[in-house]
Amino acid sequence: MAFLNRDFTLEIYRHLLSELKKAGYSFQRVEDFIQKTVDRVVVLRHDVDLRNWAAIRLAKYEASLGIKSTYYFRIVQQSYSPKIIKQIVDLGHEIGYHYEDLANCNGDFEKAIHSFEMNLAKIRQFYPVKTICMHGSSGTPYDNRDLWKHYKLEDFDLICEPYVSIDYNKVLYLSDTGRRWNGFKMSLRDNVKSSYNYNFYSTKDIIKGIETLPHQVLINAHPEQWTSNLPEWLFVKTFSIAHTLYKIYYRNRKVKEEL
Repeated sequence: MAFLNRDFTLEIYRHLLSELKKAGYSFQRVEDFIQKTVDRVVVLRHDVDLRNWAAIRLAKYEASLGIKSTYYFRIVQQSYSPKIIKQIVDLGHEIGYHYEDLANCNGDFEKAIHSFEMNLAKIRQFYPVKTICMHGSSGTPYDNRDLWKHYKLEDFDLICEPYVSIDYNKVLYLSDTGRRWNGFKMSLRDNVKSSYNYNFYSTKDIIKGIETLPHQVLINAHPEQWTSNLPEWLFVKTFSIAHTLYKIYYRNRKVKEEL
């Protein structure tokens, strides 16, 4: 039965983390990795784009394994939740700002940095934020990372933006965008320049290839992608297929024409 082997379940996620631990990997939050990197490490990062309640579920899973990771929250209803953020902080995880201010301000840098500062302050009510990460905003022609061509992270007491600050020729980047691990092929912005040439599709592919991985890996797992039961899995799978087709055949083409 294909459903018995379905990917992107919490059980598969737990299995991935457990196998990485068995292979000798330690786990670090983004801020810890930047400040004091250990030799054989997986940096766990989560962009909370939708269904914020899925983030606390994933955070509890990780905590049960003694693992701490980083959760980036947007300032939108489907992501930002003081109650959920507080719970995740209490579990020992790092919180950061998943910013999209340049896109929301239609490319106006002055308005965008003012918006960024106010939104960062909202997140800092609950955690002393040291790292941030851009939201792709792939429906717009604006790349939120461009803020840092005009401003400096350190001016906001920040030490890292993973897309800007990390050398991916030294760190393997794996993201579950599109509910697959090689979704960078269809993503406008959730991708990095790297000398690595891995092409994992499923989570089981990563598990089978653990011994071939480099000593430093950053995994970006979106909480809403990982499910705990069959009805939820079917819903997310259907949405993911429809959304991916929409991006490939309409939205990505339209945005590229505007760039």
